Amino acid sequence: EAAKKSTLLMIPYGLYVLTVKDGDDIAAGTINWVTQTSFKPPLIAMGVKTDSSVYSLIKSKGEFALSFLESGQKDVAFAFFKPTVVEGNTISGQEYETAETGAPILVSAPNWVEGRVVGEVAVGDHATIIGEVTNAGARREAKLLTLDEVGVKYGG
Repeated sequence: EAAKKSTLLMIPYGLYVLTVKDGDDIAAGTINWVTQTSFKPPLIAMGVKTDSSVYSLIKSKGEFALSFLESGQKDVAFAFFKPTVVEGNTISGQEYETAETGAPILVSAPNWVEGRVVGEVAVGDHATIIGEVTNAGARREAKLLTLDEVGVKYGG
């Protein structure tokens, strides 16, 4: 068991903020299990806790936005470890804008994608959400914020 845990913790992970908006409901959360799985169509897989408000809303809406966090944005990542708070044009204290899906996109994020859910594997305490990337934005080149940088272990 120890070898399994330590080996799985070797997988490198970036940090992202997943957001969903359905009507007046908005949910957001920091996630780290993200990978691209196809070029045509462009698909990503995201691990999302099944007991989270983000999971519940992404299931009902079927669309999402994913803001990529850059090195140095530990405070932004940690802001979304807590329940979502929307006040005016901020979500959990971070300014946001919207695009095609209406889901919040963090203004401070260097890059982002939006997409629609095209599949799910719901096994375990996290579901693997498969999303087709339908829109993207790149504000600047940046190094991705990682779990190693923020000193958090999430895996194993």
